[in-house]
Amino acid sequence: MQLGVIVLTHNSAYVIERTVRAALNVSPCIYVVDSGSTDDTVAIVTALGCHVVHRAFKHYADQRNWAIDEFGHRSDWQLHLDADEVLDALAIAEIKRVLSSPGAASGYIFRRRTYFLGQPLRFGGNDNFHLRLFRSGAARCEDRLYDQHFVSDQPGVRLRGLLHDMNVGSLTEWTARHNRWSDLEAAELRRPSGEPVGQIQARLSSDPRERRRYYKGRYYSAPPILRPMLLFVYRYLIQGGFLDGRAGFLYAFFQVLWFRMLVDAKLQESKG
Repeated sequence: MQLGVIVLTHNSAYVIERTVRAALNVSPCIYVVDSGSTDDTVAIVTALGCHVVHRAFKHYADQRNWAIDEFGHRSDWQLHLDADEVLDALAIAEIKRVLSSPGAASGYIFRRRTYFLGQPLRFGGNDNFHLRLFRSGAARCEDRLYDQHFVSDQPGVRLRGLLHDMNVGSLTEWTARHNRWSDLEAAELRRPSGEPVGQIQARLSSDPRERRRYYKGRYYSAPPILRPMLLFVYRYLIQGGFLDGRAGFLYAFFQVLWFRMLVDAKLQESKG
């Protein structure tokens, strides 16, 4: 089989049908790895013809790499999606184009657009990039507790189109997730430093993921508590987050200021 699509789910009934229906445009073979959903997620994906397996969730990299090992040998190429990531028409066309004549490339990078309170965020530096389409055996998910990416030996090629990161849960769910993620980010920052193995390199290069990781390293070299406030000013005012209106302000406040401030506070708390 040329392409297998792997989707991770957990209580994703509110969005999973859109995600799967878009993915079916590029492959009829969709594997869903569900980690204990108690809503209608499994019933929905089963009705859509997906192959469903159940596996307890340890962390993102563990789940992704298990899925690579479990299903990767069944197809020449793999496309990895989160439950709330919906391919747009141009991304679908691009996937079909490159798979019809893949050449020497082994992986492809997509731009991902963030949604908040039902609105796409087009400003404020909120778009990010992810390697999600790659030849089987060519990539793994990096060993990080938070902000994980897929890593391959060869540079990824940018594709047109968008992954729409819908984030359609309630604000209560969103803040609860980010509270948990702040624990993971703080724990990641406390891990012993050293040469990262199997991780994206932090450097100024043509790869937007490497540049973002470089800028993140510079951010964490700034003084705690002050740095999230400066980042809020930069993202909301200088990068134009205010142009996204009410949703843009609330996202900048909660994701840039509150979340990053929470990480810094937990880092200080751990020092006693």
